[in-house]
Amino acid sequence: MGAAWRDLAGRKSGFERILEMVREVRGMGMEVCTTLGMLSPDQARQLKEAGLTAYNHNLDTSREFYPKVITTRSYDERLDTISAVRDAGISVCSGGILGLGETDADRVGLIWEVSNMPEHPESFPVNALVPIPGTPLEGNDVVPYHTLIRTIATARIVLPQTIIRLAAGRQTLAESEQAMCFMAGANAVFTGEQMLTTPCSPWDEDKAMMGRWGLEGMQSFEQTSVAKKEGSRLDTVLEKAREAAPEVAI
Repeated sequence: MGAAWRDLAGRKSGFERILEMVREVRGMGMEVCTTLGMLSPDQARQLKEAGLTAYNHNLDTSREFYPKVITTRSYDERLDTISAVRDAGISVCSGGILGLGETDADRVGLIWEVSNMPEHPESFPVNALVPIPGTPLEGNDVVPYHTLIRTIATARIVLPQTIIRLAAGRQTLAESEQAMCFMAGANAVFTGEQMLTTPCSPWDEDKAMMGRWGLEGMQSFEQTSVAKKEGSRLDTVLEKAREAAPEVAI
């Protein structure tokens, strides 16, 4: 679940609604991920208590290139939010965007920064910028396919236990190109007809594609590091989900 907010300042009622949504989704025995901008340690704690599984907060690019494209928050503010999330026991989802005008060194710098966190993130999304008319980056070149492949392969070597997710821009790739991304090290996709600002691929199409590749999706809480952070709460949540929907296998 995502909100286009810089942070939660002045959004008490909105935050309460989000906490309730997290509780409801978690009560179904599902993982819950949100992206809400910057968080304080107390806000992260409240999300954890509500049942949040993961929090997305991308670094986007290297520390050096970051100020050239983003001014709404600093690099260290992003790292502070990630620290608050991690310290609260929530899984971290943090990656970057390719095609902002960065160099190869900046892409390496992003992966280096993520790899030097106290814990590697559970998820590393790889986004390819989709230039949108009327935005400051509308004239940027489309990310070369080989750049996407090299970034994924490098991230896989450096972050061996992290799930690497193909994210924005995936709908521009042919199926053979997406398959090559998986061969290079990707092992997840964001699916659904719409992301925040760009189109995506419908679930039925993605499921059929994965079937042609001989792949099956992971179950909720199957990732070892995620299950470890959930601890004893996991058995309780799954038992409640079974009681609520006994005909559904969890």
